[in-house]
Amino acid sequence: MQALITLDSRLKENDAVIFIDRKGRRYLKMLRAGKKLLIRGELRADDLFGVEEGSRVKFSTGEAFLVLRPTYADLIPHLPRASQVIYPKDTGPLLIWGDVFPGATVIEGGTGAGALTIALLRAVGPAGRVISYELREDFADAARKNVAAFFGDAPNWTIKVRDLYAGFDETGVDRMFLDLAEPGRALAVAASALRPGAVLVCYVPTAMQLKDTVEAIQARSDFGEIESFETLLRHWQVKGMSVRPHFRMIAHSAFIIVSRKLVADASNPQKPLVAADSAESDGVSAPARDSDEPLE
Repeated sequence: MQALITLDSRLKENDAVIFIDRKGRRYLKMLRAGKKLLIRGELRADDLFGVEEGSRVKFSTGEAFLVLRPTYADLIPHLPRASQVIYPKDTGPLLIWGDVFPGATVIEGGTGAGALTIALLRAVGPAGRVISYELREDFADAARKNVAAFFGDAPNWTIKVRDLYAGFDETGVDRMFLDLAEPGRALAVAASALRPGAVLVCYVPTAMQLKDTVEAIQARSDFGEIESFETLLRHWQVKGMSVRPHFRMIAHSAFIIVSRKLVADASNPQKPLVAADSAESDGVSAPARDSDEPLE
């Protein structure tokens, strides 16, 4: 098993580790046999095999670092990449609102560096499947390397280098995530791949893309129950009597648009079941049911 999912506290060859200095700065490294780790000074990777994570180790300069295996939140900001990744503050809501469950079959449209791919593989487990569609071979290659290095063997993952707008090979899919410039263009092929009741999640950075995508979903009778939101993350400082928010926060990164695959209105598959300009289908408001209302 790879370092991200192992329960063994002792470090071993090929583990990913984070070195943390006294100022809290983090350095992601891989423990390769026979290799030296370089930060400020050097340390033989072999000397860390068998060391308990959570230990403090010294480099050749005498500087001490805390060494830990990275959590997912530690890993993603340091992930080798040539494209923007989906950051942890969005990954959690994507998985929860996308309702990814063990054993699910999930399509990922737009793989990038593989950050979300790793999260999806962890969520579906060995009984599930993740199928990634990526247009660019260089991005697909980076995703393969990152999944191999930071997740491990993934026999239940398939990556296809092709234009997903031309269609998906799969049918009966449980969940789909589209990280594309124009998700609205993919709705017809998405509808063919998803089973009734499936969840479609779109991830777009700008307000105009939000508008265009929601309106494209609203225009179809085979998708509904649309929600749109963003996540804002603010850390807090707690030092003695000083308890206050940090001056900087992780604000807007992208909009998350969630919808459900419905059984289409056979008489007019392009006509929305509810008018697109009504309060119930504005695509940006919260669900109408009061959160305090008991479920029947």
